Amino acid sequence: MRLTTQSLKKQLSVQSHHDSAKSANTKQPLLPKLVLAWLAGAAFVFALAPYDFWLVALLSPLVLYWLLLPTMSNWRAFWLGEMYGMGLWSVGAFWLFTSIHTYGDTPTLLALLMIGFVGLGMGLFHGALAVIFNRFVAKQPLSFASLWVVQEWLKTWLFTGFPWLFVGYAYTAQPWLTSLAPIFGVLALSFVSVFVSASLVEAARKKYRYLIPSSVMLLASVALWLIAPQWTTPKGTPNLKVSLVQGNIPQDLKWLQEYQIQTLGIYAGLSKTEWGQDIILWPESSIPMFQTDAMPFISQIAAQARESNTAWLTGIPYVDVINEYDPKVDKYEPFYNSVIALGADAKGLYKKQNLVPVGEYIPFEGMLDWALPNLMSGTMSFRSGSAHQAPLQVKNHPVGVAICYEVAYPDTTRRNAKNTDFLLTVSNDAWFGTSAGPLQHLQMVQMRSIETGRWFMRATNTGVTAIINDKGNIVAKAPAFERTVLRGEIQSRVGNTPFMRWGSYPILALAALLLLISWLIRKTR
Repeated sequence: MRLTTQSLKKQLSVQSHHDSAKSANTKQPLLPKLVLAWLAGAAFVFALAPYDFWLVALLSPLVLYWLLLPTMSNWRAFWLGEMYGMGLWSVGAFWLFTSIHTYGDTPTLLALLMIGFVGLGMGLFHGALAVIFNRFVAKQPLSFASLWVVQEWLKTWLFTGFPWLFVGYAYTAQPWLTSLAPIFGVLALSFVSVFVSASLVEAARKKYRYLIPSSVMLLASVALWLIAPQWTTPKGTPNLKVSLVQGNIPQDLKWLQEYQIQTLGIYAGLSKTEWGQDIILWPESSIPMFQTDAMPFISQIAAQARESNTAWLTGIPYVDVINEYDPKVDKYEPFYNSVIALGADAKGLYKKQNLVPVGEYIPFEGMLDWALPNLMSGTMSFRSGSAHQAPLQVKNHPVGVAICYEVAYPDTTRRNAKNTDFLLTVSNDAWFGTSAGPLQHLQMVQMRSIETGRWFMRATNTGVTAIINDKGNIVAKAPAFERTVLRGEIQSRVGNTPFMRWGSYPILALAALLLLISWLIRKTR
């Protein structure tokens, strides 16, 4: 193609305009935009429990998209994303302060600095999103939503994984959108929501073409909700009568050796009136000692369960062999955070797969004693259980298990749910007091019920103990911070949802394809 004087002038004019726009944006004060980005991230907490203002889930990413649209340097884009992520995590996960300060005996200032450090570290995901969006792909809603989903998925696995604060959880009680969850999982809800947010920004810029695919997505989810396909169906067996025991053991007493016998007495006492139920479920680590140390007590309760035709399930630290220290290798025998099934028509053992960093294992063992003296002192790391464990067998029903934190992992739970009749989760959220953490945790259990089409029974130490149906609705709930028993019924269901078969891979594949197309478009411009 012959380069004429006219065409050269045109190219130079376009380049000059581009450089001028970039220069103008660079010269604009950055601080107000950083503050706005931080506030937008921090505000997202109001989209989740206990507030449940789901509209905030639309507005929060909308602000970040708008901030990233102008031409800017990668460094500027990074800090906009980083500040959004810092606001999101330092406020949205502020419930960590209770465990760090109150139960970790960490000074207030240091605890706040540690929360800030968590926000800084987790903010890197949005910082990376912003740089890629600014540098490598076309700036449009599809690429932004795709990058958002990828970073949420990466948060599930990188740096041990912290799969919290997903946009999709804001819609747990919105069936017009959660209809997508049994097919594509919670990440699909995040994708649709963020795409709609970005499309609204484009519409405000008088670019209306993205409203068409946005509308199609929303109409598809509403249609699914109205059609109400039955991904799973009742097994046809009688509902099981269950008793979920909530011991309400104070966290500062729970692991004290001198309080162990009293803890066992509390749970045994609460269960006295429940023998004869089909299932009695005790929460995570309700037996606060290894099974080898608690064997006389376990044998007694198991015998009582058999005599009353009751299946007894309990959380307990489980050691494979006698827990003796081996000075030759400087290690204890492997031990696990577990659930065991004993009593009438009950057998099996489940070992937790996804462990809590610092709480259950020490990522940098020996290096954090100065910051968390009480949490670290004498701490031994749990071992992760296998990714492929057989379900528990309870009353002739296969039962899937998720222990506490690992219910936040969609693909772990869906794998454990395959070929089961219902699910259970046990937890101890006393670490987080009256903060939003336990309620956000419950929201995740509700989403796992929707994704798998399974009923969940959830027994906790201090709350929220609940029974959740296959639509994610709470059908029974115990008051928090009370020593009580929640009675109810569990329905058995069969069949696998599409999400149980395919997991998060379809939505991730779609996101990857859209990003590839967007990159090619950007490259050819």
